[in-house]
Amino acid sequence: MSGSRREDPERRTLAETTRVEAFSDGVLAIGITLLVLDLHSPEERGQFLSGLVDQLPVYVAYLASFVYIGVIWVNHHQLFTRIDAVDSGLLWRNLVLLLTTSVLPFPTSVLGNAFQHGDRHDQQVALVFYALVAASMCLSWLLVYRHLSAHEWLLAAGTPAAFFVRERWRSWVGLAANAACVLVALWQPVAGLFVAALLPVFYGLTNAGLGSSARRSGGD
Repeated sequence: MSGSRREDPERRTLAETTRVEAFSDGVLAIGITLLVLDLHSPEERGQFLSGLVDQLPVYVAYLASFVYIGVIWVNHHQLFTRIDAVDSGLLWRNLVLLLTTSVLPFPTSVLGNAFQHGDRHDQQVALVFYALVAASMCLSWLLVYRHLSAHEWLLAAGTPAAFFVRERWRSWVGLAANAACVLVALWQPVAGLFVAALLPVFYGLTNAGLGSSARRSGGD
């Protein structure tokens, strides 16, 4: 398989992954840092304790999205342990992935405000918005997986294209989970919040790939 990669004419336009990984790490680091800007110190004298307690929904939203971006970073790292080179197609798809992830602080802020100050309708709108952004993240991963499964010469030795064919299912699970989050949120916003919190757990547990426990494992 390595020989066919070297002989492929598209190989001439490939580049090493180092710059892509460094840039991606920087974007994800900024995104995860921006989340903290929604945490504010109470301002009303004599009411600091109640002010801190009132921000509990904001803390929960912050923690959930911090974990989500952290899990994405881990998954992104695992992804690039299975890639030896990048082409322009993968570069653009990686940018889309970073775009959908870096915007997460915005729906996180909306979600925290809705559960702190809004009514039931506000909470439903915020959860639907959050789920749509999360679904766009799943779609961006699907684009990456589809590209890698069709461009085997980008892959590291020992990583078959079939690995990324299987990985598409992780994206489909995410899309289904976010659709379920929307439906549950329209019924009960708090329950919808619980559904949304389960998805990062799934991606964290499967960060090395479905049915895979070894780095660059090719045996299936």
